[in-house]
Amino acid sequence: MTQIDTSVPHSARIWNYWLGGKDNYPVDEAAGDAYTAVFPGIVTIARSSRAFLGRSIRHLVQEAGVRQFLDVGTGLPTVDNTHEVAQRLAPESRIVYVDNDPLVLAHARALLTSTPEGATAYEPISLHEPERVIEAAGKTLDLTRPTALILSGILGHVADYDEARDLVRRLLAGLPSGSYLSLNEGSRGTDPAYEQAQDAYNETGAVPYHLRPVEQIEAFFEGLELVEPGVVSVPRWHPEPGAPTEPIGQHGGLGRKP
Repeated sequence: MTQIDTSVPHSARIWNYWLGGKDNYPVDEAAGDAYTAVFPGIVTIARSSRAFLGRSIRHLVQEAGVRQFLDVGTGLPTVDNTHEVAQRLAPESRIVYVDNDPLVLAHARALLTSTPEGATAYEPISLHEPERVIEAAGKTLDLTRPTALILSGILGHVADYDEARDLVRRLLAGLPSGSYLSLNEGSRGTDPAYEQAQDAYNETGAVPYHLRPVEQIEAFFEGLELVEPGVVSVPRWHPEPGAPTEPIGQHGGLGRKP
């Protein structure tokens, strides 16, 4: 078992802390609090990203009839994980989680609960090995049937933009026509305070996360049919009645593979 270092902050645990989860240490809380002192809006961004994920899964299940999900770069389990949202609506849903972070692996048992009718699996593989990801997913999913690929706040960890686009293309290449991409990422051009805080965080020696201009996030969906309203700030994507729709520096969308 890989040793987990609790003396240095870890981005998955900091994110977990902002989401109100319990899988974090004092060092993560300190780093999270230092970030929120500079930019309090980060908690809204973390929770809005999570809420977008839930709404996109509900749309996929209820409107698109999707019953298979491939969640790559899963992160730490919190509330309303992909399988919980999907199986609540369609108990027969099948979910494969992929994350090669030893910390996530240590908590993966929380992701492996499933309805009797459905299935969940966890594959400790890197995003940088898309063909291996698809091959492993095929053990649990029927890859002749439409599958939703979920990339939630993971591509910002890929520094090279062309490489990030290539990874998305290669993952989608392994999925059949009628599959979907649900993607949301930190964005530039909406909130200068967020950009300043994230750029400063990236200089601390922690694992960097790169915010991208909205047109670069849109380009991840190249060749796909975007579900209305396209790529937008996440609070504006199919908002719940009465929910705030102020734009934030997190953009996402849902696209269908023709």
